[in-house]
Amino acid sequence: MELAARVLDGDKTACARLISLVENESPGYTDALKALYHRADDTYVIGITGPPGAGKSTLTDKLVKLLADSGERVGVLAIDPTSPFSRGAILGDRIRMAAVSGNPNVFIRSMGSRGHLGGLSKHTANAAVVLSAYGCSYIFVETVGVGQSEIDIAGMADTTVMVLAPGLGDDIQAIKAGVMEIGDAFAINKADKEGAGKTYRETLASLDFKTDWDFKPPVCQTAAETGEGVEKLLENIMAHKTYLYNSGELNAKRARRKAAHMRDIVRDRLTRRIERLIASKADVLENGADPYTLADELIKERFQ
Repeated sequence: MELAARVLDGDKTACARLISLVENESPGYTDALKALYHRADDTYVIGITGPPGAGKSTLTDKLVKLLADSGERVGVLAIDPTSPFSRGAILGDRIRMAAVSGNPNVFIRSMGSRGHLGGLSKHTANAAVVLSAYGCSYIFVETVGVGQSEIDIAGMADTTVMVLAPGLGDDIQAIKAGVMEIGDAFAINKADKEGAGKTYRETLASLDFKTDWDFKPPVCQTAAETGEGVEKLLENIMAHKTYLYNSGELNAKRARRKAAHMRDIVRDRLTRRIERLIASKADVLENGADPYTLADELIKERFQ
């Protein structure tokens, strides 16, 4: 609890240490999160997602710099894929965000996915609670390279930015797969590259298929390396933020997020109990009973 108090006082070292304790699920980490959770609604969460190679980290770097230079305290949770063989992760996003990594108003944390599906890490939401308590007014969550199913960010972020780029072979596939539906704002990055205009037009066309938007996601072109279009993208993000506040949708969205977070916690704890129960029945598993019967018996024994 002392560590939680230091986080509330704005201690950056304590913030980093507590996130490590959360990731490692060290004893007492849930008590610390309970003490800090009341600050969670004070922070606006922006998700940055898109296919690998679209330039998400560089674009995030530029967006964070704009906010930090205006005096905002900004947190960044950058999710990198974890190797299924070595269990290690490169965690190279801090390198790609070199322009803001030394800014006193910015806290960057790279997190390995550790086998968690959906484009995030298992403890991304918990790390965001810590950063909120630390005093971040904005938190950017950059997902791993998104495919057709890594859409968990839409449930966690207040505003989700879908980053696309020309020449990756993923733009049309993303449109066909329905991933486009999670975006609240779109950035066609690497706008100085050949084919950027085509990707921009295809994105606009894909959004035109739906006509009943309460807030139609704006689309802009950016070149993150030079900073071109980044201010416009930030304007689009803030336009969505204004819509959420004025419409009352922000409270509803955060209530859904809290419910999803609770489901994740319950699912994780029940899964651990079930794994222990299954492990305790090793002798039963070796006989000829089918897994369906065994599952029915386990549920009846423990949960009915």
